[in-house]
Amino acid sequence: MTAHDSFNDRLDDDDYPAYTMGRAAAMLGTTQGFLRAIGEARLITPLRSEGGHRRYSRYQLRIAARARELVDQGTPIEAACRIIILEDQLEEAQRINAEYRRAAEAPEGPPAE
Repeated sequence: MTAHDSFNDRLDDDDYPAYTMGRAAAMLGTTQGFLRAIGEARLITPLRSEGGHRRYSRYQLRIAARARELVDQGTPIEAACRIIILEDQLEEAQRINAEYRRAAEAPEGPPAE
């Protein structure tokens, strides 16, 4: 694997913190203050560069975009963050429940002799 391949792999990684705060805000059409506010509400926790600058991943930008959507609809920022956290928890619980259901419905192996 070359250094170029490694770089491309990171760009394809949804969790790689590739975006500066300014770039993230521009992409979302929002302010840096909005990104700081959702960070303070613990909706997302950006990674920090060696210089201490916030860096955001594509996954975090999707979450921030959802928060902005709710805020644009008139939801207070703290409530929007809580809604998104609860939506995420519900999705995870449903995923786990589906796994349990599949395991319970799976045919058992051959009887032990």
